[in-house]
Amino acid sequence: MGMQDLLHVVYPPQCLTCDARVTTDFGLCGECWRDTPFISGLVCHHCGIPLPGEDNDPLALCDECIATARPWSQGRAALLYKENARRITLAFKHGDRLDLTRPAAAWMLRAAAPILLPDMLVAPIPLHWTRLLKRRYNQAALLSRAIARTAGLQHCPDLLIRSRNTYSQEGRGREDRFANMATALTAHPRRAARIEGRHILLVDDVMTSGATFAAAAEACIAQGAIGISVLALARVAKEA
Repeated sequence: MGMQDLLHVVYPPQCLTCDARVTTDFGLCGECWRDTPFISGLVCHHCGIPLPGEDNDPLALCDECIATARPWSQGRAALLYKENARRITLAFKHGDRLDLTRPAAAWMLRAAAPILLPDMLVAPIPLHWTRLLKRRYNQAALLSRAIARTAGLQHCPDLLIRSRNTYSQEGRGREDRFANMATALTAHPRRAARIEGRHILLVDDVMTSGATFAAAAEACIAQGAIGISVLALARVAKEA
C-alpha cells in the first residue's frame, strides 16, 4: 500500500463543499456536483456566458457583449455564479479555502481550452496593496499560477498593479462599476516590457459587468499587447 493509499485509509477524501466521502481528492459528491452550475455547450465568445442553441457557432455573442465594446477578443468562465458555485467562490475568496485552488484552476483550464495560445503570458487581476495586506493572498494570482503551470505557459503575477483602491464592486450598477475601475489598473513599471507584442491571458475569480477585465485589458493594450483573452472562475448572469 502506497503512502497516498494509506492516507486515504486514515483520512478518506471528502467532498470539497460538504462532509460526504468521495473517491478522489479535490472532488465533489454527487449532490454537490448537481448543485454546481458548470458552464458547457454554446457560450458567448467574449465573456463565456452560456447561450441557447447548439454548440456550432464558435463566435456567438450574448446581448451584453453585442451592446458593449470589449477591449479583449475572447473569454471563458468555468461556472455560473450561483448555488454551489457561489459558495465555492466565496469560500475561496474570503474563507481561506486555498485547497480549492487546484480543482478551480482545473475547471477553468478546461473551459479555456478553445482560446489558449502557446505563447500566451498569463497574469492575474491585481489587488490593491491594502486589500492584499488584509486578505493575505490574491485569489486570482493563485489561480493564474496554477493555470499557467498546468498549461505550460509563462506567468507574471505582478504584470499589473492597482494604482488606487477601488473598494468593492459589489452592489454597484453597471455604469458605476466601469467608472470605479477607469484608470485604476496600470502595467507594473518593471514588467511593462513583457507585455509588448504578447497575447495576454487575464485571470480573475468572478466576472460581472466586465469592468475590471476591461481596465486590465486597456492597461495591457497601452503597453503594446497584440491580443487579450480573459478567464474567470465564475460568471455572473442576469436572472431571466
